[in-house]
Amino acid sequence: MTAITVAKGDGIGPEIMDATLSILKAAGAQLEIDEIAVGEKVYLAGNSSGISQEAWETIRRNKVFLKSPITTPQGGGYKSLNVSTRKFLGLYANVRPCKSLHPFVTTKHPVMDMVIIRENEEDLYAGIEHQQTDEVVQCLKLISRPGCEKIVRYAFEYAKQQNRKKVTCFTKDNIMKQTDGLFHQVFDEIAKEYPEIENEHWIIDIGAAKLADTPEVFDVIVMGNLYGDILSDVAAQITGSVGLAGSANIGEECAMFEAIHGSAPMIAGQNIANPSGLLQGAIMMLNHIGQTDVAEKVQNAWLKTLEDGTHTFDVYKEGSSKRKVSTDEFAKAVIANLGNKPTLLTPVSYSNSSALNLPKYKRKQAAEKTLAGVDLFVHWAGENPNEIAEKAKKLETESVELTMITNRGIKVWPEGFRETFCTDHWRCRFKPTEGHEITKADIIELLTKALDENIDTIKTENLYNFNGKPAYSLGQGQ
Repeated sequence: MTAITVAKGDGIGPEIMDATLSILKAAGAQLEIDEIAVGEKVYLAGNSSGISQEAWETIRRNKVFLKSPITTPQGGGYKSLNVSTRKFLGLYANVRPCKSLHPFVTTKHPVMDMVIIRENEEDLYAGIEHQQTDEVVQCLKLISRPGCEKIVRYAFEYAKQQNRKKVTCFTKDNIMKQTDGLFHQVFDEIAKEYPEIENEHWIIDIGAAKLADTPEVFDVIVMGNLYGDILSDVAAQITGSVGLAGSANIGEECAMFEAIHGSAPMIAGQNIANPSGLLQGAIMMLNHIGQTDVAEKVQNAWLKTLEDGTHTFDVYKEGSSKRKVSTDEFAKAVIANLGNKPTLLTPVSYSNSSALNLPKYKRKQAAEKTLAGVDLFVHWAGENPNEIAEKAKKLETESVELTMITNRGIKVWPEGFRETFCTDHWRCRFKPTEGHEITKADIIELLTKALDENIDTIKTENLYNFNGKPAYSLGQGQ
């Protein structure tokens, strides 16, 4: 018997959870269920996190969490509980299988069979945002070596366990050379440890186009958080329906399993929702906790039900489907098929689907880090870069000089183009003069002089060399 935490969520959540649990119980899953309340009612009761401390303790004690979709109220500063749960519990790997069910579920890609493995904790989803000027806000994209190493290694270990042949990495490192560049670099490093598995890298835009057009060329795809979030939904939809897809969120200690779709309040209470996405998440949960025989029985019964043409409204199609059923009726049909296997769709075998045990991240030896300059970000409402340059040059000292000004990343001084549109957000780069080094005391002096000159500095960013190599971007156009 395995203790799990269950949250029925909002919207269609209670309906699909009840249907899913009824199937698991009928299949003989050995589960001890602790139910908690999360989501909209908790938010609106005054808890901005959407979950109580007692509920957190239940999740952490059981370490396995099966969750229906929840609704995050608009406005009011409410944070996404999905994102919070993944980060608080260290659920770094999001695993989303996307396999065609042709010809029983309509798709333009009948031989599609891929798994998207998405980094789950960092990237732009750190949610660190600031308004800096009247016209400009920023969102920090944070990519760490531990985050990259853990998710890339997970992707290769998953491919190895599941006898998959290729792992593909998607990044945009032709533009984001530091952040996405690190992800790509780590991918190349770890790929060398798995010579039996083919590896390749695609730039995200053309990779996404290829995925939408020819998904059968991919096997396992590993991506950062934002890219993976978007493209896993695309992949699920072109497989047949987002409503059929489940996901696992895996960490070193805890795991959460869910459907990938939302709470769909517009159809809540109508008994028409498709429980398949949550059921797929639950099957992944059964594999994770070692009840692979039950997982196999449930998955084959689900496949047989779809093969029989028993479909909920979202995938029902006149001519190919045979029976349109409610949520409850679909669950009963799956239960009736327990012990049966599909005849045209490929039956599953989960003998190799237990939880992966990956080594913990080991921190590398620290690089030699030297200060190479500083970027002062300035709020100034003028439009002529030469004017802000005149102001910024007043901050120069014997050892530090202004070398560049950018606006939204593009170099506008020196030798900028008059056609370049400028906002009120300017990056002024100061570097050491010839024969000098820059210190943090120099940066403090720059800021003090800026205060004296009534220059509104909104933030600074130190420029560093690591092992003698610049670890910061040039201005676009440099």
